[in-house]
Amino acid sequence: MGVPEAYQHCEQIMRRNARNFSYGLRLLPAPKRRALSAVYAFARRIDDIADGHGPVGARLARLNTAREALDGPPRIRADGSEDLVLVALHDAARRYPLPLAAFGELIDGCAADVRGTTYARFDELLAYCRCVAGSIGRLSLGVFGADDPEAATPLADALGVALQITNILRDVREDRLAGRIYLPIEDLERFGCTLDLDGAGRFTDPPHRLVTLIRYEAVRAREWFADGMRLLPALDTRSAACTAAMAGIYRCLLDRIAADPTVALTARLSLPPWAKAMVAARALAGAGR
Repeated sequence: MGVPEAYQHCEQIMRRNARNFSYGLRLLPAPKRRALSAVYAFARRIDDIADGHGPVGARLARLNTAREALDGPPRIRADGSEDLVLVALHDAARRYPLPLAAFGELIDGCAADVRGTTYARFDELLAYCRCVAGSIGRLSLGVFGADDPEAATPLADALGVALQITNILRDVREDRLAGRIYLPIEDLERFGCTLDLDGAGRFTDPPHRLVTLIRYEAVRAREWFADGMRLLPALDTRSAACTAAMAGIYRCLLDRIAADPTVALTARLSLPPWAKAMVAARALAGAGR
């Protein structure tokens, strides 16, 4: 198989697993869409290793193998087949100034997930968010391009942080059931919460305390969105539309979480497809003005 088939493989991974991002990527010209699908497919591989089953040591070893795979040409597998994701990613890196070292930061963040790392203060959580999401923002910026990359990079990083905090709020219960707590311990203590679960998997904290905690974190996420959205004027029209669509979907999700945190604490919230399509349409119309 060649490079076109490799990109097609990555786009299939993206459509199957990244419904929120796919609405934005549809707004890009084909070459940029293919390059970002390769970025997503490799990021997804790293994520799947961290979220998989098996001993901690084995998963950390697989993350290290993924890190090593970024160096040099794609390797031929034991069965003689090519690693199509790496074929596409290396081709994308030849066409665009992708900061492939950012994948190392993503791997560092996912390794923290595997180890079950918790965060005492927000600045520690912020460092984690910059690893797992800011890294993707910087890789995406390499595909989008910007008139002033030095000024645009911290804004792409901020937008990634906003998206990751939103993810954390959406997945508070799901993560807790998996034994993970991301919210800073200092914030839990401030609002008198423990995130302990009863035998039925329900939070034992008083609901009003949890609601206050979630809304506090939502305000923080909105501040990062406000900073990150200043990236849009630095991008070309279609890249700005793509970014606005992806960010808009997550901002709508954040608004729903803040409006009724009790729902987010009992089920995993998502936007219906028609709502995502509307956000994408508005982003395209706004970018064209």
